[in-house]
Amino acid sequence: MKVGDIMTRDVKTVHPEAALQQAAQMMAALDVGLMPVTEDGELLGMITDRDIAVRAVARGYDPMITPVRNAMTEMAICGSPQQDITEAANLMKVHQIRRLPVLDQHNHLIGIVSLGDLSKAVADKGLAGEVLERVSETPVVAL
Repeated sequence: MKVGDIMTRDVKTVHPEAALQQAAQMMAALDVGLMPVTEDGELLGMITDRDIAVRAVARGYDPMITPVRNAMTEMAICGSPQQDITEAANLMKVHQIRRLPVLDQHNHLIGIVSLGDLSKAVADKGLAGEVLERVSETPVVAL
């Protein structure tokens, strides 16, 4: 089975120059904790509710005027619609990510695969469990 078979296609996005408050309002309305950040269809990164709270508000940034670009996580790990879901699951496991953006051949966002999508699709439920376990681990941070 391929990533394109299980991905969510109707992905709402936020512009990098939108205010953090606007991104948070969109997340609240959609009941999600993450929004892809795109400009002209190109994925620039992801903004999470945690990014807003920890990277912005905790540092004193005004969410009404601070652009999403200033708090987003730049995206490096993505999948393709032709990719096998086992390969996508392993990417998510290795990089400890809960959602994998899916890009077309022009690097435009066309979907997203979540842990839930994977767990419903993979025949090997052990793999889905391994991905969840690894993603949920606290990374070791050197001080």
